[in-house]
Amino acid sequence: MSIIGKLNFQELNNLNLCVKRLAKHCCKRQFNKQISSSTRCGKFGFLFDIDGVIVRGKRLLPSARAAFELLIDRHGHFQVPTLFVTNAGNSLRQQKAEQLSEWLKIKVDADQVVMSHSPLKMFRQFHDKKVLVTGQGPVVDIAKGLGFNDVITVDEIRHIFTNLDMVDHKRRKSAPCGFQDYFPRIEAVILFGEPVRWETHLQLVVDILLANGKPNEAPSEIPYPHLPVLACNMDLLWMAEASMPRFGHGCFLVCLEQLYQKLSGRELKYTALIGKPSEITYHHADHLLYQQAKQLGWENVDNIYCIGDNPETDIYGANLYNRYLQNRAYQMRNMKKKRVIAGNSSTLDVDSDDDELISSVVNTIEDEELESNYAMNCHSILVCTGVYCSSRDYVTYDNKKPSNHNHRDFVLDPHLKQPNYVVQNVHEAVQLVFQKEQ
Repeated sequence: MSIIGKLNFQELNNLNLCVKRLAKHCCKRQFNKQISSSTRCGKFGFLFDIDGVIVRGKRLLPSARAAFELLIDRHGHFQVPTLFVTNAGNSLRQQKAEQLSEWLKIKVDADQVVMSHSPLKMFRQFHDKKVLVTGQGPVVDIAKGLGFNDVITVDEIRHIFTNLDMVDHKRRKSAPCGFQDYFPRIEAVILFGEPVRWETHLQLVVDILLANGKPNEAPSEIPYPHLPVLACNMDLLWMAEASMPRFGHGCFLVCLEQLYQKLSGRELKYTALIGKPSEITYHHADHLLYQQAKQLGWENVDNIYCIGDNPETDIYGANLYNRYLQNRAYQMRNMKKKRVIAGNSSTLDVDSDDDELISSVVNTIEDEELESNYAMNCHSILVCTGVYCSSRDYVTYDNKKPSNHNHRDFVLDPHLKQPNYVVQNVHEAVQLVFQKEQ
């Protein structure tokens, strides 16, 4: 009789448990070897969305901590260039970093966080203008932290011009402010995110645009083009604790655009749309990943892996930036061929509308070092823990009638919503990347 045949039930159960633990330990050791091998090669980086990937509202998703344990060493330091790129705009980067550190039980630095408004620090041409900011949270502190020196809020305007906010009868004020006759002209509008009182913000922002920055003066003719408008966060929907997605800032923008067009007869034009899926946001993140790579002793980041829950923003934006990178690489190769043929080694400019648009914004802050250090590829990974869920059709990417929640100024291209990979959660996403990069 075999040894196993002589064991009783309890001994067999304990033996089976030991075998399972040993197998799990061996698998973990093997996976850790893959991670170690991948990090030594050092040619990739992560862009993580937050809402719907790491948390739902204030609730941490079960797979999140396990995912980030794979990215840190035994001292708690990140082994791979890692950024948290969110379309949220209601807090400072430092506050979001502290929140992430608390959720994940690891140290996250402010430099690893890209908010929807982060790229606005590159728009220096507006930093000394008087700007109206909308949203919620510490919007004045956010604006000043980005470099804007002369900021005013919707609440401040409604207190100066007491007869503008008329929807809520209980909030009406009869006594005008003496300062309104000396009020300086507003020169630009910055929309950080969805405000709390939509009716007040819609009314006053439209007033500012129709009155060319002087809400106490009714013009004889509506000015057009209107004042510059810079909008952050185009998410129509986002995922919190509720079973269905919630309205995002994209819904507020739809309301603003429709009201302005209805009243003026003209289309609302944006000077810039910032946040995912804007290429400027990914360019900014690309630069930050490169800086992290240098600190880790890596030469570059060839592959960027973007992990998100929304095909309309996270996946669309990653694929759009990848298309930009491929087009740019193609043009650079053609230029090198022309140089060889012409025997001319002088520097040529890339003939690309996308490149000119991005460069016109970033060349004042992100030095030319990045010009030769772009990533080569930007891969999109969709998780099923947030806005996208295979059992719902609110947001889709592969149906016969795909959803279209993107901002009106972005091309409707179903191919850009197709993820390179689909996994259940962020932990599986990180494991997938290490397997690809080993």
